[in-house]
Amino acid sequence: MENFIVSARKYRPTQFDSVVGQSHITTTLKNAIKSNHLAQAFLFCGPRGVGKTTCARILAKTINCENQSPDGEACGTCSSCQSFQENTSLTIHELDAASNNSVDDIRSLIDQVRYPPQNGRYKVYIIDEVHMLSAQAFNAFLKTLEEPPSYAIFILATTEKHKILPTILSRCQIFDFNRIKWQDMAMHLASIAEKEHISAEPAALELISIKADGGLRDALSMFDLNVTFSTDNTLRHKAVLDNLHILDSDYYFSLTDHLVDQNHTAVLLLIEEIMRKGFDGMQFISGLMEHLRLLLYAKDPKTLALMEMSDETKAKFKKQAELTSTSFLLSAMNICAQCEVNYKSAKNPRLHLDLSLLKINYLNSVFKPKQAPVVEDSAGKKLEASANPPVENNVAQVLNTPVKQEAPEQEVPTPSVEMKEEKMESPENIQASPAPSRPSIQSTGLRSAKKLVETKQAEQKEATLLTSSATGAENKSFQIEDISREWVRIAKAYEANQDINKFVMMNRPIELIGTVLHLKVENELQIQQFNEAIRMEVLNQLRSSLHNFDIDIELDILIQEKSDKKVLYTQSDKYEYLSEKHPILVEMKQRMGLDYEF
Repeated sequence: MENFIVSARKYRPTQFDSVVGQSHITTTLKNAIKSNHLAQAFLFCGPRGVGKTTCARILAKTINCENQSPDGEACGTCSSCQSFQENTSLTIHELDAASNNSVDDIRSLIDQVRYPPQNGRYKVYIIDEVHMLSAQAFNAFLKTLEEPPSYAIFILATTEKHKILPTILSRCQIFDFNRIKWQDMAMHLASIAEKEHISAEPAALELISIKADGGLRDALSMFDLNVTFSTDNTLRHKAVLDNLHILDSDYYFSLTDHLVDQNHTAVLLLIEEIMRKGFDGMQFISGLMEHLRLLLYAKDPKTLALMEMSDETKAKFKKQAELTSTSFLLSAMNICAQCEVNYKSAKNPRLHLDLSLLKINYLNSVFKPKQAPVVEDSAGKKLEASANPPVENNVAQVLNTPVKQEAPEQEVPTPSVEMKEEKMESPENIQASPAPSRPSIQSTGLRSAKKLVETKQAEQKEATLLTSSATGAENKSFQIEDISREWVRIAKAYEANQDINKFVMMNRPIELIGTVLHLKVENELQIQQFNEAIRMEVLNQLRSSLHNFDIDIELDILIQEKSDKKVLYTQSDKYEYLSEKHPILVEMKQRMGLDYEF
């Protein structure tokens, strides 16, 4: 039985032209080989599975090839290329820095660099995962990397460029590898499927490529997994979804339709179906947030072009994006983000998820404008009245209103600013004051209709303000016992409601001077906390219960008297204090050689 070789090894590129999705790297390296402008050290950095080690091996093989092609490719048939393919080459050395990261390992490498190659032009050292080297190993490697022998070339590969010392970066020619586009990966997978005589649906290969997230090695691993899962060497889209445990995008399209239609029953049933298939709630809410983000992208042709998916899928997103508003999508994404943050810490995650979806379900009710009431005209025909009728209608209504002789207006006393603000906080004691009458419309000096309407609206606004601020109630007198009784009652109510912070703020002695309560506090911070937390709340209750709106609260800072008593902190302080009271301690310490620190 022949041993199985995974596709990532079997179809690893052996020439620059076969490298997928890194044309900017391969073109530069081929030109450097043709023009003999090779650097002494290369640094290949990028995410996993994008071809860093592969390009390093191809470069090492090509520069030692005996019969290079004019375009800078290795021939693959010479003795140097054959020894490389059989892993018997003496000119190419690979070092895994993840397991050989000490100073001794680098010293051993430096000793090998001293000897020239037995065959070939260059000795090439490929150090993979170079960021795993220790700081001491990096420092030991600096001098050799900066001034190596003419026959030595170093190729460093890493996934975490930021962990490499700047002194190393400055000595290398840096090549940044990109994530491979899913279209390029899908084409590569299709060519492999054709070579392996495997029938594959384009949607299945597209799904594998998108799931790989730019890493070709991950895509090839998933490709092998799904080929093994298949019984007839056929890759189907549904089978790939089940095997990779990916939630089909159709679920998100259906869910969004239900949310837009405010069909909460269908939303809950769909969530139950998704959960029964074994999908995690965190995974689902992240997928929904991504779906909403793509819908926002699909609203504009410029951002629609940024979406990495097939044209058919883009058309589906564009169609659904036309049914949703931007405000709906932004608010829904915000709710999903909050759900994702609090999901793991919630005691009932499923309830947390359902509640978030129900909030999204009724977002359209919030954004929908108020409908104007329906009225009937004189002929019985239904008319839709505008929520904001035009000025002309108000003008006509005012001009057609019969004029009545009004009594002379009485002046309404205007309360002070402080009292006005305080009285507005106690609605149960507010009494309506007579609104100022509308000026009569006389034949002489008739105002313009528009000015009259504005005057009427301003007077109504002023009357409403005066009604809500003026109390018209007479203040009653009270004693210290009355206000102390109310003070204790409010404090006990806070204690009963488990509001300990407010109870502690109230649990202080008070002093009454006139109608002002004086409360003693320790510092400015306590004054700020009291004013922000309970000042107006306590004032409203006191004024309402005692029927006196002159009551006020003043907070005074206690002046702490300085004590002359010395506080004993250290051992030396204690020794000096005791030696003053008992001088014999000094003599005993000197005779016995004691130390007060112990």
